[in-house]
Amino acid sequence: MILVCCLALGEAPSAPKSEPKTEPKTEPKAESKTESKPALSKDKMVEVLKGIDVRIRSQGDYKSLFYLEQREKDKPDVVREGLVYRRDADEKLMILFTKPKTEAGKGYLRIDKNLWFYDPTVGKWERRTDRERIAGTDSRRQDFDQSKLAEEYDPSYVGEEKLGNFKVWVLKLNAKAGVDVAYPIVKFWVDTATGNDLKREDYSLSGKLMRTSYVPKWEKLYSESKKADVWYRQEIRIYDEVDKGNSTLVNIKSVDLHSLPENIFTKAWLESKSR
Repeated sequence: MILVCCLALGEAPSAPKSEPKTEPKTEPKAESKTESKPALSKDKMVEVLKGIDVRIRSQGDYKSLFYLEQREKDKPDVVREGLVYRRDADEKLMILFTKPKTEAGKGYLRIDKNLWFYDPTVGKWERRTDRERIAGTDSRRQDFDQSKLAEEYDPSYVGEEKLGNFKVWVLKLNAKAGVDVAYPIVKFWVDTATGNDLKREDYSLSGKLMRTSYVPKWEKLYSESKKADVWYRQEIRIYDEVDKGNSTLVNIKSVDLHSLPENIFTKAWLESKSR
């Protein structure tokens, strides 16, 4: 049974209908008002990040069906369908595209902390980084993977605000030394009531805003192996802050927590899906 936790961000667009084709519009900037509150302690901020990590992590395997909608200026919208496979205990991840036909069989595989991309039209594997634009969209590997915020970032306190109808903590996250992440600086809005993140701004090392993302809807599913709920961001709306007008919608349609085949996280398995 799936339990739903809707996080409507004030003026943020409503959740998409059941059809994979949606019409996201430019996300209005939710008005925020900084309140004078005592700063969160470092321990409390780390606890907040760990809370997100723990809720998202699955003790067993994870499989989801997703739609990825890409909007670019002066181009027709592109909708892709795909599957995500995760084995969090071994830090393994696979993203396999199934539709449209031109994208079917393409995919990403992370093994031994290396991210690889496979294109069946050329039959080659190429190594990629965490800065890789998944399928050329505004999404990144982190949008599909388990969460490791407390392990990858050091938090500092910005303040307490209102984001739409929600009271939020605003944190600044700086990547820890030696950690490879897509964005070294992150501004993070966390709902004080649920501990779920609602908004995120990703910055380059120079401080340039690269993208803004909103999470208007979270869902959770009970895991027998974890003996607790596994949470996931059911919808992520991502806006390109460099190429204005470009956006990406990540929509998780279903999640399955049953065990996966042992050999699934291999190059041979992914290659077999395009034959």
